[in-house]
Amino acid sequence: MFYKLMFINWMMLGSIISISANTWIGVWMGLEINLLSIIPLINKTNNSMSSESSMKYFISQAMASTIILVSIMMMMMKLNYNLMLTSAILMKMGSAPFHFWFPEVMEGLNWNNSLIMLTWQKLTPMVLLMYTLNSMMFMNIIILMNLLIGGIQGLNQISLRKILAYSSINHIAWMIPSINLVSVIWVYYFIIYAIISINICLMFNFMNTYYISQMILTNFSNPLKKFIIMMNFFNLGGLPPFLGFLPKWVTIQMMVNFNYLVISMMMIILTLITLYYYMRILYSTLMMNSAFMKFKFSMKNYMFTFMNIISLMALILSTLMFNLF
Repeated sequence: MFYKLMFINWMMLGSIISISANTWIGVWMGLEINLLSIIPLINKTNNSMSSESSMKYFISQAMASTIILVSIMMMMMKLNYNLMLTSAILMKMGSAPFHFWFPEVMEGLNWNNSLIMLTWQKLTPMVLLMYTLNSMMFMNIIILMNLLIGGIQGLNQISLRKILAYSSINHIAWMIPSINLVSVIWVYYFIIYAIISINICLMFNFMNTYYISQMILTNFSNPLKKFIIMMNFFNLGGLPPFLGFLPKWVTIQMMVNFNYLVISMMMIILTLITLYYYMRILYSTLMMNSAFMKFKFSMKNYMFTFMNIISLMALILSTLMFNLF
């Protein structure tokens, strides 16, 4: 437990160093501290899948770090470095088309490490994108690739961790415009996405469920349990009246104000693909039943209940806040 807390603190310290650094060498150093801290966390569970995931993660991140170092050298030689540096940062966060490692690494993680990978490990690269993503053409290409890959490649998945990985790629497409245009909206989006991800990862961790087939085998006779699972996936998909709708609503409004009408329309249409594979999970949950029971929901689980209340009901409070201010 002590070592776990120590590595988590170092991981957070590395991210803070990168975000607050004045030079790109300082940014690189913080990213390396973060990488060397999360590898023992991934590898702590002694099974072959976690070892494989930690190796894949290390190789991909080391490759991205090398490209960042080369970009820094090009910067010092007054060469055009921006595209290479932006691509390396996108690889760090697992954005398409540099996502080759992300679903495979997610597949070997437990739910706690999956949550770190979906949320905290994306924070630093997204902040760095504010300084490097200058080309609107490149931004539009990355948005479309994230939407297409996050939607289409998630369709045939049976692993819940891979589904959440491709869902995360789709959400990156929604966060990139706000990073480049109005960073405050990105902060709201990231916080809300983190709350929803915590909720879903906690839920599957309590259920000890990693695949859609396990959800079919699990008896969801409790109506409250069915309701919570269904609402959380609607929330992740950004359907009203849930909290997940708010950041997408504000992002689309921002893009319309900046006159990005075509790309905003494509974002709305292509996100419907991700809603389809959420519905596959809900069909498994709601329509199939058996006598085998793995998880008993209890209202006494205060953390889980509190996160669900915030995740599902906060849109009402958010709307009130917007009206007041």
